[in-house]
Amino acid sequence: MTAPSPPPPRILALDALRGIAVIGIVGMNVHAFALPGPAYYNPNAYGAVGPVDAWVWLASFVFIEDKFRTLFAMLFGAGCLILLDRGGARPWRAHSARMIVLFAIGLVHATLLASNDVLRAYALAGLALPWLAGLSARALVTVALGLLGVHVALGMVALGTPLVLHYLGYTGTDALLWAERQFGHDSPTIVMLLEQGRESLPDRVARRITGIPAQFTALMAALPLNLSAMALGMGLWRAAMLKGEWRIFRLQRAAGLAALVALPGLLGLAVWLVRSGFAAPVVGPVALVLSAPFDMLLAVSYAALAMAFLGSGAGAERLAAVGRLSLTNYLMTSVILASIFASWGLGLFGEVSRWQAFALGLVPVAGMLLWSPAWVAQAGQGPFERLWRSAARALS
Repeated sequence: MTAPSPPPPRILALDALRGIAVIGIVGMNVHAFALPGPAYYNPNAYGAVGPVDAWVWLASFVFIEDKFRTLFAMLFGAGCLILLDRGGARPWRAHSARMIVLFAIGLVHATLLASNDVLRAYALAGLALPWLAGLSARALVTVALGLLGVHVALGMVALGTPLVLHYLGYTGTDALLWAERQFGHDSPTIVMLLEQGRESLPDRVARRITGIPAQFTALMAALPLNLSAMALGMGLWRAAMLKGEWRIFRLQRAAGLAALVALPGLLGLAVWLVRSGFAAPVVGPVALVLSAPFDMLLAVSYAALAMAFLGSGAGAERLAAVGRLSLTNYLMTSVILASIFASWGLGLFGEVSRWQAFALGLVPVAGMLLWSPAWVAQAGQGPFERLWRSAARALS
């Protein structure tokens, strides 16, 4: 039996970066709670009533949408690698137990509260991480890029047909009608989604349980992208960037170079969407596929900036507390947003514009920043972190 290595001292900037990721995810998750599904990516689908909504969409598309989810996945991969490197008795079995328990937590979360839960996807992708744990930093980055290429290729196979048909001038085909229902303003679909979003909690639970098999299609489709981000996070840990060992100048240079590529690419895609009139066949490929490389680059830029400037200070310590309670804060965000938008709460689903939904997202952000330092000071770890670890320990 191999004795476990003593836990290394915590890295304040890494915890703070995890806190930033959890906070940033709220910026898009709030729209999933507040508006019908197509509006998550397409402001013209629902909830855009004025120029402020358009600017909120643009800022979200360029700086928030999928950047913080990618960053969260990167840090998840790095965290798993830290535990795998620490060793102990049967590290593979302990890791698998952690993923099984995380999937169960995510399944409950998705059933009760958040249809866009990421924990299930992370748990499934996380099962593959032990096979990557022995690779070098360069090899891990190469794997990440390869998986990103797989995501783009498969995504364009799945979503490219409506895009091609749109620009060839076809109308009324099944592929175009499907795209309109998923990413456009198809009135019957919007009405159905509004009714669904206002359902009671028992009705939601029954619908979500019935739909569990179908949910696996989306989860499996997300595997290459999530595993890509996790492998990249592992590579950045191996390369010592996330360990806080890079000089500030090197971190600034990495952040600048990544942003220099990402921001023009994202702005170009935003211009394409606007000029297309947010045509549904364009929205899907852009939001889900073509933006992914730029999202990942900007997530790396955020990570480098955080590691450069969040090594000390009261603000960094508060963000670090949020990050140490990342699972609890992620789940509690859903509780707060459901209490605002769901029928069993204030019932504001479909009743607010895009910018109003974004503003209401500040409520759970303020909550995280207020309760996290006090909880960490008193208990050290969050209740759901404790549940996850104790259940995984019992399972392994």
